[in-house]
This record gives sequence, structure tokens and C-alpha cells, in this order.
Amino acid sequence: MRSVRTLLIIAAAAAAVACGDGYGTNPDVPTPARVVTGTGDITGAVAEFRTVLGDPVNGGAAGSQPAGRREIGWDGVPADLTNNELFPGDFFNTRAPRGVVFSTPGNGFRVSDNNVADLDPSFAQEFAFFSPRKTFLAAGSNVMDADFRVPAGSDPAAVRGFGVVFADVDRPNSAILEFFGREGSLGRFEAPVRSAAGSLSFLGVAFESKIVTRVRITSGRAAVAAGGRDISSGGANDLVIMDDFLFDEPQVVR
Repeated sequence: MRSVRTLLIIAAAAAAVACGDGYGTNPDVPTPARVVTGTGDITGAVAEFRTVLGDPVNGGAAGSQPAGRREIGWDGVPADLTNNELFPGDFFNTRAPRGVVFSTPGNGFRVSDNNVADLDPSFAQEFAFFSPRKTFLAAGSNVMDADFRVPAGSDPAAVRGFGVVFADVDRPNSAILEFFGREGSLGRFEAPVRSAAGSLSFLGVAFESKIVTRVRITSGRAAVAAGGRDISSGGANDLVIMDDFLFDEPQVVR
């Protein structure tokens, strides 16, 4: 079963209010043009958000391109940066330019080719991938930031929209995207809970213009770590990991 919702202006504001940030009460905060969500079979939701962001896919081209989007699927990350905490936060701006730099209050980042079963065998039954087969998570934290740059450069950049594939969202308010611009928060948006048909969830948010300079991603209620247990397996917290990231072409902030 597939559940795909495209929420327009009024519903998008309501979703952000549900996250508790007071969105919609401040007339200075722009209203998103589109919020796309999906659970279970999220193929249609991801395809819809790709259309919102626009073509072409610019891959690892250096410098800002005039149009299109960037995508991160993790499968091109080399073996020496997989199944450990060595993945550098600037990998997708320097080694494989996409125009984004990651940071976290945790220990770093982890790319996995086994749905982090190497941390704990039970995770192999909890998590799933969207694009085979590597997934991603912050190490030692459930929070990370994505700051946009001119691809392969250091100049700050902005995008119009950003989306993430999440794996195993069991509870409401466990997977959140908070968007920031020059003046502060642009709103917090909640990914849907997984469906019985599959463990994947998708959330993508797009504004009318390129005003997003940073996105804070909250994936789960606690860090995924060795010895941990998801709430669906008798643990205390909802544990979540990530797969594909999608965003429109980062362009210089003016």
C-alpha cells in the first residue's frame, strides 16, 4: 500500500504548527509552496519531489549550475569510509561536490552497507534502504545540520527545497526537518510514521524561492549505537536512520 500526500499552503502551515514552532503566527516567515510525504512504497513521493525540484540531475559538477537538482544516495562512498565513523562532513562538497556540508554534535557520521547490523545484529531487522544499498546516520547523536555551499567552493549558498528518506519512523515527531534562512527558522516539518507495508518514510519541503541556507535533521529520539534497541523491539526510544537526500541546485546567497 502506498500513502503519498502533497500538502499545499494551508496544510503545510498546519503540519509545521503540529511540530510546535508556532509556524503560521509570524507573518515574516514564508509559507512553503509544497510539502510532499510518503510511507511504505515511497517511490511515487520521491519522484514527485524530484519534479518539484526540477531537472537535470547535476551530479558532482563543480560550481553552481543554472537549474536542476542534486541528489545523495551514499552508494558511491568508498569502502574505507563505510561501516565506521570516518565519513567526513564535507565529503559532498569537496570529494564529490553536491554543495552541502554536514555537522553534528555527535562523534561524526557513519555510512553503512548493512543497515548498521555491524553495530548490533538486531538492526538488520529494523532498518531498510531505499536506493541499494548504503544508508547514513550521525554517530553518537540523532541530530545533524546540512549547510549549503556553492558546490566545490566555500561561498554560502541557498536552496529552495530539501527532502530526506527516513527508515523506521515508528512514532510521531521522531523524524523532523527544520529549515533555516538568513533570519532564522522557516519552520519544522514532521516525516510520517512508517506504514505496515514497509519501513520507509519520506519528507520533502519546497519554498517559492532559494531562501534555505541550512536544514537541521532530527532522525529518531536517540542515537543509534551498539547495544541499542528500537522501541518496536522493547527499547526505550524510536531509532531512525536515513537514505537518499534530495535538494535543488545550491546557488550563492545574495
